[in-house]
Amino acid sequence: MSFGGGSAPQFGERAEPGPEDHCYRHPDRVSFTLCQRCGRTICAECQSVSSVGVLCSDCVRASAPPAAARLKRSARVTPARLADREKPVVTYAIMIACAIVFAGQWLTASLLDNEVTRALWYAPLYSLPEYFEPWRMLTSVFTHSTSFLLHILFNMYALWLFGPGLERMLGRAWYLALYLLSGLGGSLGVMLWVYFAPNALAALQTPTVGASGAIFGLFMATLVAYRAHRVNVTSLAVLIGINFAIGLMPGAAISWQAHLGGMVLGALTMWAFLATRGPRLKTRRVWLTLAIAAAVVALSFAYFVVFPLSLT
Repeated sequence: MSFGGGSAPQFGERAEPGPEDHCYRHPDRVSFTLCQRCGRTICAECQSVSSVGVLCSDCVRASAPPAAARLKRSARVTPARLADREKPVVTYAIMIACAIVFAGQWLTASLLDNEVTRALWYAPLYSLPEYFEPWRMLTSVFTHSTSFLLHILFNMYALWLFGPGLERMLGRAWYLALYLLSGLGGSLGVMLWVYFAPNALAALQTPTVGASGAIFGLFMATLVAYRAHRVNVTSLAVLIGINFAIGLMPGAAISWQAHLGGMVLGALTMWAFLATRGPRLKTRRVWLTLAIAAAVVALSFAYFVVFPLSLT
């Protein structure tokens, strides 16, 4: 390396860069950093920090595993990541499903006259023998109002707050069972209300959408679980009470019947889970959960036994 003036630099003087002190990819850029593998000079743009030091772009590409190896590793690692109970996979899957359905609803809101929403919403009318479409009691849990964005935002935020904790505590399968039973309980509450509604015909034809029935089920399940572990539930009970009371306000386009049905099924399901804790009672838990599901299914056929409008 040569220095200006033909002599060694004195203290405080700056050395001039030599011909080797320029980036091999950008000759106009001065650099004193060398690649730890090939020894070539590299500028800041061409540097990649690795566990063995700074590498140039070519060495990074040369050290990367082939696509087949990356795919094989991904196939090996992904199941392990999904098996990690700390990751609320079911909660995220429910949120993604609701987002996808909402996108479909929004896209067809004006183009196809809400075709997606109409295909998925639930009204007690669809529990009558001549219009029987029982799957709507569950598909409506994944639909939301497209005219009120806060509807889906609030539900997904509440799910994000309460879902992961319950999922980690119960396990993914039992948590999914709790969510689905709570959602069905919400639809069942809407259906059974027709027997008591002042205007049964209007209640029979009024459609409902939203995950709030299932969300209120998670609220109550959390409260029951906390109470069983002797945790102070006053603040949570007040929160649930306030949110439920909002649905009772005059003019509120909120189905408090779905909230009530979800709360009842959520509390009942969590009670069943707590009563059958431990590996020795796993079989009993399965049967008790199936019994609750069977009761919900049986009640969903109530219109086949007693026609609701015959009571008016």
